[in-house]
Amino acid sequence: MDSILGKDLTNNTIARQYKLIKKIGSGAFGEIYLVQSQSKSEYAMKLERSDNKHPQIFFEAKLYNYLQGQDQYDKGIPKIHDQGVDGDYNYIVMDLLGPSLEELFNKNHRKLSLKSVLMLADQLIQRIEYIHSKQFLHRDIKPDNFLVGVGSKSSRVYIVDFGLAKRYITKEGHIPYKEGKSLTGTARYASINTHVGLEQSRRDDLESLGYVLMYLLRGQLPWQNMKASNQKEKYQKIMEKKQETTPEQLCKGFPNEMTQYLQYCRNLKFEDKPDYNYIRNLFREAFRKQGFEWDYKFEWIKDEIIKEEKFIGVAIPQKTTDIPTTTKQSNFQTMRAPQLMQYQSRQSQQASQEKKRNSSYTKNNNLNKQMTGLLAPKININKERTRKY
Repeated sequence: MDSILGKDLTNNTIARQYKLIKKIGSGAFGEIYLVQSQSKSEYAMKLERSDNKHPQIFFEAKLYNYLQGQDQYDKGIPKIHDQGVDGDYNYIVMDLLGPSLEELFNKNHRKLSLKSVLMLADQLIQRIEYIHSKQFLHRDIKPDNFLVGVGSKSSRVYIVDFGLAKRYITKEGHIPYKEGKSLTGTARYASINTHVGLEQSRRDDLESLGYVLMYLLRGQLPWQNMKASNQKEKYQKIMEKKQETTPEQLCKGFPNEMTQYLQYCRNLKFEDKPDYNYIRNLFREAFRKQGFEWDYKFEWIKDEIIKEEKFIGVAIPQKTTDIPTTTKQSNFQTMRAPQLMQYQSRQSQQASQEKKRNSSYTKNNNLNKQMTGLLAPKININKERTRKY
């Protein structure tokens, strides 16, 4: 298969300082290389052709920087270190991360344990909630777009690829409800409302996450490998299979909380603000009932990594009974089990700080008026792109 960039760029140098070591990924819009700087530091570089009619890289870079903010807290969003144009290529240089959940899933014989998926759900919801709090939708939630960190951060999950992201809050308030939209995202994980052509909103990112979690648990979704003569027919068959598959059928054999999660997402109205604490607690309750130990020992984690790990914003309970039930994503360093009592006593204080940082934590669900003065920077997208299945 030909390179999206026109040729293999391995061993080339970009911007006179980044040597491309090897290709580590590709997408609909460009390719990603492992690069080494003159100081021997390693990064990931995403490239696209500079003559692309609909360039995406600089839109992504602007959004990454906006989501990162000015503080140094790790939000599960990779940092941008450099960007520019070099001859035929636009490029951005970003944090080098580990494998995606899709890669880890494949290495583990195409299934992850219930314990791992429940622990992952907690982090993945936090990532989506944070993006929503910054007034954007991701619109392509799938295992390939969640990467783990490297070294001591290999149990922390990062969300990537904002090429299809869209702002859902404008000066006029929430974007309007529309019909007749083309499918944006990945058909396997797209929400039913996305299939039928409705404008996407927060509910659709979360419904897609539900399908991701069940894919990791089951190893396959009922609408995979549908035979069709063309893409349109295939999308139609996927949609019909999703519509006839109830949450109970999809989640059969797994904790009832999985079913409750999907039912909740499907019942949300277009402009509804999801109750992120409620859905996180669904998975925490399922975890508690199973008697698991919340130790972040995923299938790919080694014991020595756990000992070194220090998280931002997620407590690491030492036993099941220590699992917090109302924890929100906070910008402070994680405390271990001996400090949980102090942590819990500081919740109200932390909550007030969170409200100042992220408008998503306001009590008022009607964002239309309140968000008017807190808009994200204007990011222009030349043309809405779709992803292949």
